[in-house]
This record gives sequence, structure tokens and C-alpha cells, in this order.
Amino acid sequence: MTTEEMLRLKGTHLAPYMQLATVLIGKTREGGGNMFRHQIDTMAVLIDYGYIDSVLLKASIVHDVIEDIPDFNHNVLLSIDYESHMVYDLVQEVTRMPGETKAEFLTRIFESGSPNAKVLKVADRISNMISLGFVINMEFVSRYTDETECYIFPIAELVDKSMLKELKALVESRRKYLKDFVKT
Repeated sequence: MTTEEMLRLKGTHLAPYMQLATVLIGKTREGGGNMFRHQIDTMAVLIDYGYIDSVLLKASIVHDVIEDIPDFNHNVLLSIDYESHMVYDLVQEVTRMPGETKAEFLTRIFESGSPNAKVLKVADRISNMISLGFVINMEFVSRYTDETECYIFPIAELVDKSMLKELKALVESRRKYLKDFVKT
């Protein structure tokens, strides 16, 4: 990391966003664990790939809050800091709207999402694909893997070829797992 990058991160305060995301602790995931940890994992994926944009990192920490907490008061998010309005807008971009199918949602991100929304969606999917290794619902694994190839690969192709490479490896490993599972 360069000195300039370290200086850009120096004033980034993530703790209030982490505290806000703790409302997801009780939300379980198909593969085990909880949604709070998934938020932190998504941020870790971004950092792993060198993303240091403060709005992107903050949004990664709370990206599922609006969607998964029905009575969430968005004013709490909007009052965190001077970037919270931009964080909120980015979270809204990666939030599935009521009545929107998964295909429509992912197509919307591909066609009209901001570059940060696309990067966040790809990092989110990498985190999800990693935890998919713990899922025993083979129908879900198959559907999710197909969805990743159909909708997320094209988004990753646009924004980050290294992330695309990891996604392809994850899809391949999950398909091998499915094949091995059928054999047993």
C-alpha cells in the first residue's frame, strides 16, 4: 500500500458502520453463521483486492441492513458521518427492491449500477460463494452457482478480472462438489 493510499484510509471511521451492522447478528445464513459476519467478510474481500474507497468499504459493512431488517430506520444510517448519504445511495443500488426478481435485480446492477455498486456486488458474491461450501441444500447450491455464472460473471468482467478469476474458481469447485455429492 502506498503512502497516499494509507493517508486516504487514515480518516476512515468504520466502527459506527460495524456497530450498525450488528443488527444482523440474529439473521442466520443458509450455510451457517450470521449476516453480520457476511458483511465483514465482504469488506475483507474488497480490501483483499485493494479497494480502499471509504464509501465502498462502509457500504460493504451495511449492504444487507436495509434489505434484511424490515423496520430499519434509514435515518440512523444517514446520520453516521459526512459520507453516510453516499453510503446509503450505494447500499440502495445493491438492495433488491420489492417485487423485483433476482434476475431483474442483477440485470439492473449490470446495466445501470455505478462502478462501486458493481464491485460491491461482485465482492458480496465472492463472500457468498465461499460460504456456499458449507451449504447442504444441493438444489440451492446448483441454482446459486448457475446464477453466479449467468449474472455475476458479466459484472465481474466489467469491473475486476482478478475477482472474476476467483469467482470462476469458486463456481468450478462448487460444481465439483455437486458432482461428487451426486456420486455418493
